[in-house]
Amino acid sequence: MVKSAKVNIGDEVLLRWRDKNGTYDAATFTVAGIFETNVPFVDGSQVWVSIDQLREMALLQSKTTYFVANEQYEHTAVSGWRFENQDYLMREQTKMINAKKAGGFILYGVLMTHGLLAIFDTQVLSIFRRQREKGTYIAIGMTRWQVVRMFTAEGGMYSIFACVLGAIYGMPILWYLSTKGIGFAVSGSEFGIIMAERMYPVYGVGLILSTILVVILSATIVSFLPARKIARMNPVEALKGKVS
Repeated sequence: MVKSAKVNIGDEVLLRWRDKNGTYDAATFTVAGIFETNVPFVDGSQVWVSIDQLREMALLQSKTTYFVANEQYEHTAVSGWRFENQDYLMREQTKMINAKKAGGFILYGVLMTHGLLAIFDTQVLSIFRRQREKGTYIAIGMTRWQVVRMFTAEGGMYSIFACVLGAIYGMPILWYLSTKGIGFAVSGSEFGIIMAERMYPVYGVGLILSTILVVILSATIVSFLPARKIARMNPVEALKGKVS
């Protein structure tokens, strides 16, 4: 509003309004202060005056349009009033967050697929590059499924190592974003949505633990798939470097 009207503190502006009877009136006002808000319908084409001054201008003595309650408020039906809870007031942000979650899940799936594919390729390569090693294990008395479990565990250890390595550089980045926020070049009010100029992500313990668990379990399962081929190996041919 300030940018579009090109006004500053101390400027005098001519305002016109209409009272409850539909009669127009006008007066000169002095800009006493300027505040910043991310809510479009609070900022766009709005001039704020004291409630007493507004009642006098609109000829609406002892009238109120909005009443803001605190967190301890317990609603009881009042004639002529409509109560809206916080979920209703935050519906635009909720829709935007849900839309972003869908895109985030897709990106998460793509990145996870790439990581699991790398582990799968590593295990498949291991089957062919370490044939004699596997044949030796079987020849010295280990059962085929013991060798399978060993190489499956090896693949699971890759995921644990990846989590530790990712935490080394990831935790400082996440901490920085949670404290400094993510800045945007434009304000959400320019698009008619409620969005702060800086957003501060929150990383819950449940989100972090569930992500680590999904990574480890997925990597272990993907490691087991190529390792099953060891159960069908002939120890003699494996010692010769051949896979039956």
